[in-house]
Amino acid sequence: MTVTIYHNPDCGTSRNTLAMIRQSGVDPVVVEYLKTPPNRDRIVELVSAAGMSLRDALRKKDTPFEALGLADPGTTDEDLLDAIDAHPILFNRPFVETPVGTRLCRPSEVVLDILENPEIGPFTKEDGEVIIDAEGNRLV
Repeated sequence: MTVTIYHNPDCGTSRNTLAMIRQSGVDPVVVEYLKTPPNRDRIVELVSAAGMSLRDALRKKDTPFEALGLADPGTTDEDLLDAIDAHPILFNRPFVETPVGTRLCRPSEVVLDILENPEIGPFTKEDGEVIIDAEGNRLV
């Protein structure tokens, strides 16, 4: 099984996650999910494999979440999938699938829990936050 990241290159969290995957020695399959959205079945598979509910996999910030009334507890999973179909930005990112597991990598360092080689050496996020120090110690 390969490593796949559902990625948004405009998202710092997604870029940091992709950088950690690559620093682990893996050249992942990169799916720019806004250009090539996963279908409904694939979304359900990813969310289920990550141990989440579909509602937990929704992005609220900078999306039409509120305008579409998706916070209403009566909104069904089918309603949520319809909304994601119409507005892929509602599907949170980055989802990463590896032989070890599937996770929504928010924060980005969650990816270290599912990499076959999590010993990636020193790593600093784009914003300057040190995740792994020079001695290889995970700080977060």
